[in-house]
Amino acid sequence: MGTSLQPLHTLSPGANLGAYIQTVGGFELLSAEAEKQLAEDLFYRQNLDAARQLVMSHLRFVVHIAKSYSGYGLNQGDLIQEGNVGLMKAVRRFNPEKGVRLVSFAVHWIKAEIHEFILRNWRIVKIATTKAQRKLFFNLRGQKKKLSWLTSAEARAVAADLNVDVAHVHDMEGRLAAHDTAFDAGVDEDDDTAWQAPAHYLEDRRYDPAAQVERENWQQSNIDHLAAAMAQLDERSRDILKARWLNETKATLHDLAGKYAVSAERIRQLEKNAMKKVRATMEA
Repeated sequence: MGTSLQPLHTLSPGANLGAYIQTVGGFELLSAEAEKQLAEDLFYRQNLDAARQLVMSHLRFVVHIAKSYSGYGLNQGDLIQEGNVGLMKAVRRFNPEKGVRLVSFAVHWIKAEIHEFILRNWRIVKIATTKAQRKLFFNLRGQKKKLSWLTSAEARAVAADLNVDVAHVHDMEGRLAAHDTAFDAGVDEDDDTAWQAPAHYLEDRRYDPAAQVERENWQQSNIDHLAAAMAQLDERSRDILKARWLNETKATLHDLAGKYAVSAERIRQLEKNAMKKVRATMEA
C-alpha cells in the first residue's frame, strides 16, 4: 500500500508542471479502509510515513481544485503549491473517528490556502481584508458572468444571496474593475502620456518647508496658550495638573492626596476644575 510513492521533497509543481500533474495523477487512490488505517497510524501513533502516504495519494485533488482558480492570472504551479500546504495542514488535523473521508475534510484547508495566496498576490494593494470582503471577492467573481456593470436589481440579488449590504457589493465591484498603476512613468512612455503617472501629481507635503513652518508655529502657539492658562491657576491647582499630566513621571491621586493632606476625591475635584479653567482660557 503506497510503497511506490516518492518522498514529498522530490515533488514540486515547478518548471515542468505537466510532468508533475502526470506523476501525481498516477498515484494510487486509497480505499476507505486503507485511508482509515493510515489516518489512525498518524492520529494515534504519529506515524510520519502514514502522513506522507495520505498526502501523496490526495495530491491529484489539489491539482483539480487549483485549476478552478486559473482565471485569476496567477501561476498554476504556485496555486497548486499553496493548495498542497493546505492539504498537509488538513492531514495533520484529520481525525479518523469523525466518520468522513479525508478529501471531504481537506477541501476547506486547500481552498483556504489558495484564497490567501490569491488575495496576497492578485493586486499590489490588498483587495480584501475583512471576512465579508473576502466572501464578496470570490463569490462576486463567480456570479458576475458578463463584462458590464451590475444593474441595481442584480446588485440587490447578489447582496441578498451573500447576506451583505448592497453598498458593499458596489464597492467590491469597483475594486474588481480597477487596475494597478505604476507610481512612476514607464521608460517607454512619451511626454504626452508620462504626465499621467501618479509621481507627477501625488505630492508628499510632510517635507514641504511652508507646511513645516506652519506646524511649528501652531505647536508653539499651543504651548504659549497653555503656559498662559496655567499661569492663571493657583499654585496648588497648577502643581496638580503638572504632576498628573505634564511631568515625565505621573503622580496618582493618592500621591497628591498625601502631599496636600486631603482625600483623593478632593484632588480629583481640584484637577477637574483646573482642567475646565485651562480649557476655557485656551478656547477664548
